[in-house]
Amino acid sequence: MPTSRKGSALLTVLWLTAALSAIGLAVANNVRGETERTSTGVDDVKSYFIARGAIERAALHIRWRGYTDGAGEPIYYRPGQPLMNLDFPGAQVTVEIIPETSKLNLNRIQPEDLFRLIGALGVPPDRATEITAAIMDWRTPPKPGQESPFDAFYLSQTPSFLPRHASYQENEELLLTKGVTTGLYYGESLNDSQAGLRDCLSVFGSNYAVDVNTARPATMVAAGLSPDEATAVVQRRAIHPIFDYKELGELQQALGPAGGHLRLGGESMFTLRATARLKQADGSLSDLRRTIAALVQFNFPGNSRKLPNGYQILRWYDRT
Repeated sequence: MPTSRKGSALLTVLWLTAALSAIGLAVANNVRGETERTSTGVDDVKSYFIARGAIERAALHIRWRGYTDGAGEPIYYRPGQPLMNLDFPGAQVTVEIIPETSKLNLNRIQPEDLFRLIGALGVPPDRATEITAAIMDWRTPPKPGQESPFDAFYLSQTPSFLPRHASYQENEELLLTKGVTTGLYYGESLNDSQAGLRDCLSVFGSNYAVDVNTARPATMVAAGLSPDEATAVVQRRAIHPIFDYKELGELQQALGPAGGHLRLGGESMFTLRATARLKQADGSLSDLRRTIAALVQFNFPGNSRKLPNGYQILRWYDRT
């Protein structure tokens, strides 16, 4: 065989070898990537069901709040307790216990308080004025023969609609209200440090005083505290939650008239928000976090509706 033909054959073999090697590497990378994604998906599903179980477990603990040990200390749950750390064989879960009394009532908050709340969430005054007016318009029946100034905006949307002009029935209706963005509703930060309207307003919220252990600073400002007073409350409860009325009374006295806008604990409506982290083989916790939440109504003994002791899950949030 001529030398030139031998060289061509050798080059062809080398090119084929390089091409096959590249294909093999690409396939290996794809398999490794799919394996990692599948593993992450499996961990996500595990975390979801563990977090779901943690919500059920926390609800039972709250239901059993009357059980105490020999010293009279609560065994499962102390009213006013802001969170539970629950240990499972394969994971650890933190359950935030957020009474609806940590929020102001969406349908009864006064315009000046609503404006102050929206401003405390970092919204500029001109935009806060527009959003306040839009929320008030949504929940207020129009005068006979007079159209709402916001109706034209809603009719221009795709699909078009008209506001209820009645009380909000769900907190999520705020997302339909003119000027309310997803960032303003849910909060701007991934670590939940920047609150949103959903953290401060609720159709089941308080009409006057908010829970001292869980109310957001913006909510306390809207309720009547100054920003410095709200910061002081957050710093104090970070040291330890306020569990008894004597300590609450001391705090109220220190704050003056504004202290009357603080209360202790919730009533019967709570949001339970569970964040699960799987345990790894070495005992450390996975970086993957799965958070779900539920709005739960409790029927404690002696409740005004005369329902048997228990609880009902009113809303479920698989993604929070």
